[in-house]
Amino acid sequence: MKHQHSIPDFSNFTCPAPLRDYPHVILGHGGGGALSHELIEGIFLPAFSNPLLDRLGDSAVLDVAAELAGGGRLAISTDSYVVRPLFFPGGSIGDLAVNGTVNDLAMSGAMPLCLTAGFIIEEGFPVAELAAVVDAMAKAARAAGVRIVTGDTKVVERGHGDGVYINTAGIGFVPPGVAVGAVPICAGDVVLLSGTIGDHGMAIMSVREGLAFESQIESDSAPLHGLVAAMLVECSDIRMLRDPTRGGVATSLNEIAGLASCGIEIDESAVPVSAHVASACEILGLDPLLVANEGKLLAVVPAEAVGRVLAAMQGHEHGRQAVVLGRVVAGHPRLVVMRTAVGGTRVIPMPIGEQLPRIC
Repeated sequence: MKHQHSIPDFSNFTCPAPLRDYPHVILGHGGGGALSHELIEGIFLPAFSNPLLDRLGDSAVLDVAAELAGGGRLAISTDSYVVRPLFFPGGSIGDLAVNGTVNDLAMSGAMPLCLTAGFIIEEGFPVAELAAVVDAMAKAARAAGVRIVTGDTKVVERGHGDGVYINTAGIGFVPPGVAVGAVPICAGDVVLLSGTIGDHGMAIMSVREGLAFESQIESDSAPLHGLVAAMLVECSDIRMLRDPTRGGVATSLNEIAGLASCGIEIDESAVPVSAHVASACEILGLDPLLVANEGKLLAVVPAEAVGRVLAAMQGHEHGRQAVVLGRVVAGHPRLVVMRTAVGGTRVIPMPIGEQLPRIC
């Protein structure tokens, strides 16, 4: 006798509630099922929508033949963002994730094409805050002219994360004729800085420490590829570009000196620091040269191009306060030395560790 299969009682089955019924992220949102799809369709797709992402494939296929024609090259970068707090004066983890990756590409002379975005979300994180992070990220991507073309979402148990972390990868193209780093740095080259330092790090720390000033310190988070493009018009063989993020200007200068096996001398009087950032650094015992930036760059350029490049920087919205910071010298190789306001000198060392954790 054939086995008789019983008909299941569907009256006791339940469907997952829609996203609006879950004010906080739960583990099911990272499970790949109906809740995951609701999170994607309710939060991510409306913000990031574009033809490549809307296909919801496991990867995005890019046609870059036009960009690579005539000798263009691809640039690729990846980064992760764990900043605390998630929202701070002048920005959030969302726009930081876009601008930071765009700037990493820009430091090779590349124009950004697209980004990927991976979200690691802690169980219990408010959906409204997630939406605000995603919205900030989408606005930053539009401002930078890049598309987020593929991504991923994972949810970790409560207590195993800190709200949300974001991982990004960026793809850009280096136009034909751009040769950042092709000519070695040598004595006589000049170091330029695009503006005031320490703004991002002190914006974060002022919130963490509850510091109040007459004027709020805001992060300098900004995309720098437009500024770099303007500089390259005036000098296509810029020796080197760096965005001084973690570890600040001091770390970047030491990296440059080490790679070039040359010395670098900077002038204390030339270092641009806003009064509020200087005050905050003094209160907290921090050196502005060691504080993170998210919208500034250092450039090493040949001496004969300094005037043209500096003028191009000062004519761009993200380089209005650009200065000549110092010069490359043959003496004290691999060391960065600052000439102080009183006529002395002091070595600017590479920091041993991170002064300000969770800054980006």
